[in-house]
Amino acid sequence: MNKYQFPENFWWGSAASGPQTEGRLADDGKGDSIWDQWFKESPERFFNQVGPEKTSQFLTKYKEDIQLMKATGHTSYRTSIQWSRLIPEGTGAVNLKAVEFYNGVIDELLANDIEPFINLFHFDMPMKLQEQGGWLNRKTVEAYVVFAETCFKLFGDRVKKWFTHNEPIVPVEGGYLYDFHYPNHINMREAVQVGYHENLASAMAIKAYHQLELDGEIGIILNLTPSYPRDAENPADVKAANYADLFFNRSFLDPAIKGEFPSELVAVIKELGILPEVMAGDLELIKENTIDLLGINYYQPRRIKAKESDVDHSHGPMPDDYFDNYEMPGRKMNPYRGWEIYEKGIYDILTNVRENYGNIRCYISENGMGVEGEEQYIDAQGAIQDDYRIEFVKDHLKYIHQAIQEGSNVQGYHMWTCMDNWSWMNAYKNRYGFIAVDLSQDGKRTVKKSGHWFKTVSDLNGFED
Repeated sequence: MNKYQFPENFWWGSAASGPQTEGRLADDGKGDSIWDQWFKESPERFFNQVGPEKTSQFLTKYKEDIQLMKATGHTSYRTSIQWSRLIPEGTGAVNLKAVEFYNGVIDELLANDIEPFINLFHFDMPMKLQEQGGWLNRKTVEAYVVFAETCFKLFGDRVKKWFTHNEPIVPVEGGYLYDFHYPNHINMREAVQVGYHENLASAMAIKAYHQLELDGEIGIILNLTPSYPRDAENPADVKAANYADLFFNRSFLDPAIKGEFPSELVAVIKELGILPEVMAGDLELIKENTIDLLGINYYQPRRIKAKESDVDHSHGPMPDDYFDNYEMPGRKMNPYRGWEIYEKGIYDILTNVRENYGNIRCYISENGMGVEGEEQYIDAQGAIQDDYRIEFVKDHLKYIHQAIQEGSNVQGYHMWTCMDNWSWMNAYKNRYGFIAVDLSQDGKRTVKKSGHWFKTVSDLNGFED
């Protein structure tokens, strides 16, 4: 029997986002985000045509939901403030109904000894700003900083953990490279500018937060997908994996912690002639306003080999011109999501952060398993017996524990997600929660086996295996 004990005051909980959980009422004052707009334009691209107005109804059920968080061992919970709910036009007047709602959520969490971790941007650009270019437009950066400051002033007396972005590489990939987020452009020059503006916005929000002298900390949440070469002895494979790492990890990791962009990445972008527009003082601002705390999201590894397929020139340059993805034989798979399960990846990320990024304080901010058709695992009492999820979380926690033993500065673990939620184009296809949500019964909640298990882990601050 192995015992896995975690440090005192380790953060146990889960992560979610405003756009994926809150839902929408006719009179709630929320403005449209790009998701509301895209669903209006192309409902067929969303699984079973379920849109963002039909999410888990956290807006009206948050008190009940926070009791369920307590019942499933949460000591902390991350969500996001929807920009288009708080400031419906993206700039201008604040929606007082949103202020009342977010105050209610924060106060209810604190009353139940659950610390709120609040993220500011989770893929949900206000549509009014997107119409003016979204992250391509420097004015959006300025509007975002006003939004951030508004949040700090309204809620910063109680919220002590802030995050500027969740997975900022995803709006770059989805919206400007690979057509899975609005505005569905495929243009690497635009992608570079969007990524640059997100980095700048993060640094400016960090500066604004620290200037207010609130007694909390601010960071960023990055999906750090390790890039493994097909053959670690083959220089071409290693070089290809390094390119993938530069594009998808270090483009945000280096500026967030070191305050500068990787020189190798800058060289590639320069060679392609697609450097972003940079204004005087920007790089100093990024240099001087690095994060206090790093959130790490991990689901699957990225396996890379040297470029063997033909370069596709139809959309101009793409990151994929520098590598090919590699399907490793015999890999363990989550068949529902089509993702490899590789638990050691979480240890490799934490080791990299410890060795190459000053061992900054960090926590696992997302890690989870999406499964389709979970109703097939319901027992006679109506609860889902998701032993596969317990095994998934446990196997990742073992590697986190090992990283801690070796000196990693990791402070907590948040699973994605608390209760089954709307997952963008996938809608409710794959379920991720500790708590089941029955859409046919007005979003009725039922704790899954994994939720009860997580309560024991949190209570004991560890587990035996």
